[in-house]
Amino acid sequence: MKTKLFLFVMMITSVSIFAQQDAQFTQYMYNTININPAYAGSRGVMSIFALHRSQWIGLDGAPETNTVSIHTPINNSNLGLGFSLVNDKIGPTNENDFSVDISYSIPTSETYKLSFGIKGTANIFNLDPTRLDIEHQDDPQFQNFDNKFRPNIGAGIYWHSDKLYLGLSVPNFIESDRYSEADDQVAIYTDKINYYFIGGYVFDLSPDLQFKPAFLTKLVEGAPLQVDLSGNFLFFEKFNVGVAYRWSAAVSATAGFQITDGLYIGYGYDNETTNLRRYSSGSHEIFLRFELFKNNSRITTPRFF
Repeated sequence: MKTKLFLFVMMITSVSIFAQQDAQFTQYMYNTININPAYAGSRGVMSIFALHRSQWIGLDGAPETNTVSIHTPINNSNLGLGFSLVNDKIGPTNENDFSVDISYSIPTSETYKLSFGIKGTANIFNLDPTRLDIEHQDDPQFQNFDNKFRPNIGAGIYWHSDKLYLGLSVPNFIESDRYSEADDQVAIYTDKINYYFIGGYVFDLSPDLQFKPAFLTKLVEGAPLQVDLSGNFLFFEKFNVGVAYRWSAAVSATAGFQITDGLYIGYGYDNETTNLRRYSSGSHEIFLRFELFKNNSRITTPRFF
């Protein structure tokens, strides 16, 4: 049974191989730096973030993603700076993205800013042929995929206040093909451009209760349009719960707790709505965010993002 499930995952992976998408996150509103460089420094403090995602629990070779990031405004200027690392494992593949983000913000009113950002990324790709069900493990078509390096560049814009945000971004502009040693005319792995559009708004329902609907859309050639919709309630600026829906893919539940002014923990669970639910017990996501404040300042508004 395990072999059959692995082959099933490999069929999914093969689709990804020819039209590769970026790693997906249920709690994207906290992890915006990975998809939009204009987000760097937007929280007004140094923000350190770490997330682990285990997708499709129960399937051998299912995606597993870890990400760590740090971003901050630069002194009292309009510049923001960020660094991030994303490790994404799917079946026999293992990718690491090291990124640097720089943003510049322009006030458009007393409460709104428009930020522009650029992202530079170094991608390192590995393929382990011993995890493939192939007749000859030394087949040259699957060799020489250790630490393959590829640079990339991306950009984004981000319009935001303490209550609203809208963002449009392309994390990687350069499409690239990975060829085997046996045939340099046939690509076994292709990175495609991913287009993101995100938004959210915080409604004050009472002094102790806020509600934030949010959305994310992702478009990539060779894959269906991804649409994520979510709604979260924040109680007493400490505890939040919410639900999310990934169009034709999954229904999710999320929760988070502000442990201290600087430390926040969040969790998300995805329940598949596709045929994958027959083979998987769902997906789990957990993250920590730690923020360093200066001059005894703190974020006084209910920032969900």
